[in-house]
Amino acid sequence: MAKRKKPKYQIGDTVVITIYGTVGKITDVKWLDGSFVYEVNKSQGLFLESGLKLLSEYDGTIMEQEQIDIEYKFFIGDLVQVSGYGAELFKVVGFRTEIWRYKEDAWEDVIYELSRVSDGEWLEVGEEDLTLVADAQSADTFIQKLGLLYLVDKQEKTSKKQVVQNSPKKIEVEEIARKKEKKELIDHLLDVYNDYRILYELFHDQEYYQVMRVVLRKLESIVSNDGKRQV
Repeated sequence: MAKRKKPKYQIGDTVVITIYGTVGKITDVKWLDGSFVYEVNKSQGLFLESGLKLLSEYDGTIMEQEQIDIEYKFFIGDLVQVSGYGAELFKVVGFRTEIWRYKEDAWEDVIYELSRVSDGEWLEVGEEDLTLVADAQSADTFIQKLGLLYLVDKQEKTSKKQVVQNSPKKIEVEEIARKKEKKELIDHLLDVYNDYRILYELFHDQEYYQVMRVVLRKLESIVSNDGKRQV
């Protein structure tokens, strides 16, 4: 029986993949169909001996390879708030990294693709404009707890559409009804806030704190809108 020849390259050898001109280290050696094949940099592809050359023996042009480590702060399914969108909630549905390279400058931008919980509106935002409200595991539970806020948004949009030219008396009646609904809404939101404040003080669960935070922002939005109407 013929003795199997030894592999030309060993694990740890620094080689050049000649077809690409890129440099890497041998991370595995396999015997396949009577020939040695090599894994480079733990990649899925395998290379024949004829396609590799030791770096010390290579006299061609070396292509520089850059390794970029990106740390993502948010992941698919996370519930976030966006700067400039008040208390509205968005879910992360995707993200990508844009790599910019110029002669004298270089940077990476992480772009998150979002879907607004209330109506599914699509939004693309940079990482610096996002605040985590709940991670993917607790996002749905969190949304259920805040279902009231989205009903409120819907009511507010409906009331704006109903603003038409009416008689002074009808307008006055509608204004009284609107103020009553607003008062009931504020009272209800305050009750929600106080309930979660007590829970947070008892258990110090950040999820309770985030509910308090969103409710406060909603209250601020309601008060701010009322102030604008009175100007």
